[in-house]
Amino acid sequence: MKIAALVVDDEPIARRAIVRLLKADADIELLDECGDGESAVLAIRQQAPDLVFLDVQMPAITGMDVVATIGAAQMPATVFVTAYEQYAVRAFEANAVDYLVKPFSRERFAETLLRVKQRLAARERSGDPSIARIMQALDTLNQRESYLQRLPVRIGEQISFVDVDDIVWIKASGNTVLLHLADRVHEMRETMATLAARLDPRHFARVHRSAIINTRRVQAIHPWFNGHHVVTMDTGQKLRMSRYQHEAFLRLVSTRDVRQND
Repeated sequence: MKIAALVVDDEPIARRAIVRLLKADADIELLDECGDGESAVLAIRQQAPDLVFLDVQMPAITGMDVVATIGAAQMPATVFVTAYEQYAVRAFEANAVDYLVKPFSRERFAETLLRVKQRLAARERSGDPSIARIMQALDTLNQRESYLQRLPVRIGEQISFVDVDDIVWIKASGNTVLLHLADRVHEMRETMATLAARLDPRHFARVHRSAIINTRRVQAIHPWFNGHHVVTMDTGQKLRMSRYQHEAFLRLVSTRDVRQND
């Protein structure tokens, strides 16, 4: 039995690439291709595809709007096509949702299509809860995309921007914070609590009331005394971790590439 597929993408080049690869697969029957969300909603309702390749970012009606309009229970198996960076689409990966990141390779497409076939086979046997995971993943992606990616800092008479990935650690200083990079320090007028709430908790942890660290820049964690620990950053800076920041400590010791020296 063939898999009836629909391709939705507002970029003609990306759309043609998917169509070409699908036509090369004997198990796929290409129903149609759409260049916008409105026509995608009509096609899904009228043609009832088994599988949809759905672009996340489209003008007017986005891929997420398409899912919301059709309804979670009525959506076919969905592969999201996105230009988001790899770190962002981990939201899909964590919830077992198939995705393609533009530009994608022939090999990556083949892997995705194999997973789709396995999922559809499983659905035939016992039903498939994947659409609930799709909605959960979209909510997660929306939340993560709202976190700060750059911070504005004043240098002389002008405003420059600092990528949050370049921050090693952040120190509270009254109603301002000091952004410590590898080779310089910037002052920013912001409270520590407000800034902490706007940073991605996957990558930033508050280890002390006056210190936030970039967990990807941690080199080692050393036990100290009375339940305290000392965190060594990759710049050599040593920061004391409050014994009350136990949750942050657990996140740190489970972070890849972090070495705990006992």
